[in-house]
Amino acid sequence: MITMTEIAKLTHVSQPTVSRVLNGSQTVAPEIRERVLACAREHDYQLNALAKGLQGSQTKLLGVLVTDISNGFFADLAREVEAAARQRGYSIILFNSGDSPQNEREYLDVVRRYRVDGVLAVPIRETSGEWQEYAKKLDVPIVAVTRRAEGLDSVYVDHVQAGAMVAEHLMERGFQRFVFIGEEYDGKFIGFRRTLEEGGFTEQISNVVYREDIQLNQALRTWFRRPGGRTGIFAGNDIYALRALDTLRTLNIPVPEEAGIVGFDNTSIGRYLNPRLSSVSQPIAQMAQEAVARLLDRVEHPGPLELMNHPLSASLVVRESA
Repeated sequence: MITMTEIAKLTHVSQPTVSRVLNGSQTVAPEIRERVLACAREHDYQLNALAKGLQGSQTKLLGVLVTDISNGFFADLAREVEAAARQRGYSIILFNSGDSPQNEREYLDVVRRYRVDGVLAVPIRETSGEWQEYAKKLDVPIVAVTRRAEGLDSVYVDHVQAGAMVAEHLMERGFQRFVFIGEEYDGKFIGFRRTLEEGGFTEQISNVVYREDIQLNQALRTWFRRPGGRTGIFAGNDIYALRALDTLRTLNIPVPEEAGIVGFDNTSIGRYLNPRLSSVSQPIAQMAQEAVARLLDRVEHPGPLELMNHPLSASLVVRESA
């Protein structure tokens, strides 16, 4: 295995700098930090910072990797995971990838170095080969939560089914053209679009990939300049829905008379908006408890187990926005 000294020589930096980078310090210049991390990944370096004195024993520590802790759903999920883990005598260490694949890779490297007993992960893109390759490199059990990941135990809500449920609701409410706010590969959009197409709506569907508020504002302005009937908007999470509602207000488009909107996650903020937000609710506590239970089965009883593929049911909470 490559050493810190060898990484220092290959990257032309000092050994103390390499040590700071590999121990998670943010005080190193970004370009140097990335050069050191890239070299460590290339040579599969693992700093067993805790493992040297703990080989063969458990740390009673679980890694939890989420995509966006500013989203109330993931804050609630982390709280439920922590409660479930504590009941079994475990603590958690929380990582927030911020929807950045680079951050995701770096935090998975940290997980490997610090030898947690297992990992609960919300992958950014669970179908990508890169994610699957990194998951394979972890030498501890890993359970995917909120999303299904091939080759891993997964506890999640079926996003395709949830998207179909929202499409059926909006069609029943008489909406005639439709917008999804989120990534095109998202299962929510796949189910949403498929159900709309089966209902006879093929040319009246648009996908807005959210990047920043100004981009969303411009996309919705362009959409509502086109002639057509009432628009049903499905936002990939409640944060997107909140920002879409703000844009509709600036455009003087009445909700739900001309545009209806449904969010996803049913976070508490939706109950206090005007109009109150319709949203898809996920069973957060059940998801967290079952994911932790499965992970600890893997940790405490190593050996062959059939993969767990456990989709949970979501429900649509209908309020004034749709």
